[in-house]
Amino acid sequence: MNAVPDRSVGAGPNVTVKRGRKGATALKDSPKSFKSGDQVVLPPYGVGIVSGTTTKTVAGADLKYYEVQFPNGTSRAYVPVHAPLEAGLRPALTSEEVQSVLERLAHGRITLPKQWAARHRKVTDILTSGDPYQIATLASELRRWDLERGLPDLDRQAYRRALRLLAGEISAVLDITAQEARQMMDAGDEDELN
Repeated sequence: MNAVPDRSVGAGPNVTVKRGRKGATALKDSPKSFKSGDQVVLPPYGVGIVSGTTTKTVAGADLKYYEVQFPNGTSRAYVPVHAPLEAGLRPALTSEEVQSVLERLAHGRITLPKQWAARHRKVTDILTSGDPYQIATLASELRRWDLERGLPDLDRQAYRRALRLLAGEISAVLDITAQEARQMMDAGDEDELN
């Protein structure tokens, strides 16, 4: 693992950052370092703020970590300063990038396997990648499937999760509510799915 679980007194649930998958798509121009106050995304936890760096002793060695705080105020994660991208940490979208993601959500296409197990693996890989462009493309395709023939339960859950992930990041970046982000995404309420 590339991170240390948060075991601080009063820190709430333990959070452990897992190493990202090899070949996961990263956004363009991802910085190799972050500073206090930067808005970041750490899949699968969502949008957080870098609150600074800290040094922790792991296996007898002092290592430096970014401390990432999440909006609920009780969760935090520690991500190695020397390898934030490998841990999956990336900058949050910019307000300019939101429009591109919304375009992908409206018109993105992806070929998904017809066989359930293969499709489930691909969908899970996309959702855990944390890449908003891939997630928006997936949501677009699942929306299309839903309109054409309805979605099986697991695909419907994946679609809802994709919309929640996108709405969470868009609302944080634009400083709007998740409901307003869902309206921008033309997603309506989660209960409107067939």
